[in-house]
Amino acid sequence: MTITLYVFPPSPRAFKPILLANHLGIEHTLHALAPGETKSPDFARLNLNQRQPVMTDGDYALWESNAILEYLAAQKPEAGLMPKEMKAQLQVRKWLYWDLAHWDQAAAIFMFERFVKAAFNMGTTNESEIARGTELMTRLADVLETQLTQNRFIAGDHLTLADFAIVAPLPYRDIVSFPIADRPSIARWIAELEALPAWQKSRALQAMPKAA
Repeated sequence: MTITLYVFPPSPRAFKPILLANHLGIEHTLHALAPGETKSPDFARLNLNQRQPVMTDGDYALWESNAILEYLAAQKPEAGLMPKEMKAQLQVRKWLYWDLAHWDQAAAIFMFERFVKAAFNMGTTNESEIARGTELMTRLADVLETQLTQNRFIAGDHLTLADFAIVAPLPYRDIVSFPIADRPSIARWIAELEALPAWQKSRALQAMPKAA
């Protein structure tokens, strides 16, 4: 196995495969992308969308963060992060789709307005966007809170890929003020994931690169 993860480490979408690879003990190389590198011809050959993260395994290239999660989980099926039975699999994939279609999009508003803009001197926070994001994420947080009140983890009583996908933006919850406060089941769930041995190792990689 010659897995390489091409990522911009501070990105929540990069945090997903980094955390999972470390959790599963999958040997890999981390290629930290420089600003603008995704626009290079070499990177475009890996991903025509010119977005990160991208994973390669030898000559095989895969993009889309949740697809990469599935590939990594398939390398260690004994970990049980993607169930074998079809209906149980679909319970996990349902939440992976929910993440990409809803949760990730709402979180991205806060990440851009309150983190990316400040980090890259891209102007002031657009409060109308924050209001839009607050409306979206508040509704989604209610959905997540209800699910986690009924289950220890997102797709049931066992850790699955759904947890790794949906937790990805939440290391930034205090920095960007995600509207998820006063939801004890979400807080309990985050604490469980933060207790994973791989969490601190992966979080240490999220520091912004220093200017040259």
